[in-house]
Order: sequence, then C-alpha cells, then structure tokens
Amino acid sequence: MAKDYYKTLGVDKNASKDEIKKAFRKLAHEHHPDKKDGNADKFKEASEAYSVLSDDQKRSQYDQFGSSGPQGYGGGQPGGFDFNGFDFSQFGFGGGQQGFGQDSVEFDLGDILGGIFGGGRRVRRGANITVDVDILFKESVFGTERQISYTKSSTKKKESFAIKIPPGMDSGEMLRVTGRGEEAEGGNPGDLFVRVHVKADKALTKEGHNLVTTFNIKLSEALLGGERTIMSPDGDLTVKIPEGVASGETLRVRGKGVAFDASRTHRGDLLIHVRIEMPKKLNKESKKLIEQLKEQGL
Repeated sequence: MAKDYYKTLGVDKNASKDEIKKAFRKLAHEHHPDKKDGNADKFKEASEAYSVLSDDQKRSQYDQFGSSGPQGYGGGQPGGFDFNGFDFSQFGFGGGQQGFGQDSVEFDLGDILGGIFGGGRRVRRGANITVDVDILFKESVFGTERQISYTKSSTKKKESFAIKIPPGMDSGEMLRVTGRGEEAEGGNPGDLFVRVHVKADKALTKEGHNLVTTFNIKLSEALLGGERTIMSPDGDLTVKIPEGVASGETLRVRGKGVAFDASRTHRGDLLIHVRIEMPKKLNKESKKLIEQLKEQGL
C-alpha cells in the first residue's frame, strides 16, 4: 500500500523545505524512542517521510509514482529508503535544554537511526554547553574575536580558547563549536554553543546587511540641500543632502553597511531616513519671507 508522506508529516503537498524540516523536527522530538513516552514506529515513519521529501530528486519521483515507485527509495526495494550520507546534525536534537535525558549524557540521532534502520549501535554523547558573550555594535558589523572560558561539569576542567565571531551577528544568535561540550564516558563529547549579545547602538540598527539610521533636517536644508556629518562604524561620514529632498525619503551610502565576511571586501549599504523638521513658531521676518515664497508659488 502506498504511503502518504505528506500526511505522515502533516504538511501540504506544496510545502517548502523549511516547512517539511520543521514538521519532521516536531515529530522527531515527540516520538523519539529514547523518550519515556516515545514511539519508535512513528519516529521511523516520520524519518522515512523526511528522507524522501527533503530530497528534491526523491520527492519528484515520489510525487510522480508514490512510495511504491519503480525503484523505491532504498536501492531497488519498493517502499524502502536509504539514510546513507544523510546529515541529521542540522536538527540539533541533543544537548542543552533540547535534550531528552535528565542527566548530562544523551544520544546522537544519527547513531540512533543506525540502530533502528540497520543494525548499528547507540553511542553515548555528552551534553551540550551554552556560554554567553557580549560584543559591541561595531564588532557585530565587522566581526571580532573573543576568548571563551568555561568549566565542564563532567570533568571539572576549565576550557579556554579564542573564537571568531563573524560579521552580521544579531543578539540571541548562536555559534556552534563541535566537540567542545561535556564528555561522555565511552562516547562522544557534546558541542559548545556560544550565544552572542550585541550592545545596541543609539542611532544605528541592522536590516540584513544594511545599516539604518534617521536624521532630522531643517526645512531650508530640504529646499536648498546641504551636507551633514553623521557617526558610523567607519567613523564620521559626510552625507550630501540633495535639493528638494522629501520627508520620509531614504538616502543611500553604498558600501558602508555590514560586512559579508571578515575581509570586509563586500558590505551592505548605509540607509538614512530623512525627516524634515517643521518650525512650530515663526517670527515676523520669517513669516514675511514665507509669504514671499508663497507669492512665487512655492
């Protein structure tokens, strides 16, 4: 009987790869066989469905022929599937608050699948560790380096090493350092996750690889144009204000945004949102001048 992999994962037939991965991850957490209330059969079904729908070629074949297609998904056995070369590390099922166990030792998902689907053995895996680092806004634009220090509870050993923080990191984002987590006797160590906290800038924010700021200009500057000096991660920048600029218009300074890599060869732009300050009160002389402009149709 043909299997409905979309129904198994609970997604629409037009679901994107991200939606498919999200659905599988949810089911894998729910039915993981190492959990007290886990269900190995449902876990296996979800894994089979994901192995097909996450692969463009297999998905196309499945959409055309179904799960019992001419060649199946496991080297010619109808309804079968093959996990060889499939990387489950991207799902991060082990470690930290996402782990299933109550102690500091967990299981590696890839090894568990090997036990379910082809013999294999379960390999003990140490828990993940999470540490926090603070960086300045400018450092998040260009990238930086930090010395990380922490103590493993499994060995009581203090670890210390330098880590490169790439440009473009936002607060709350994490870097993963494989094998730097807790030790597991007779097994593999967990991973270290570095959570980055970026100190906010008073004037600048990030939108992707662009930097965004706002400054107010006088009505006369909007009409006649001019120059303004603003602070940026590169230091003081002189920005030209074009004649007749409108309130809400955006000025762009190319190549002064967030770096794409540590070499700073390619960068986003600096976007400046313009606001025109309207005078709340006018003296007699100013009113007279405005009247003259009004007479000229301005």
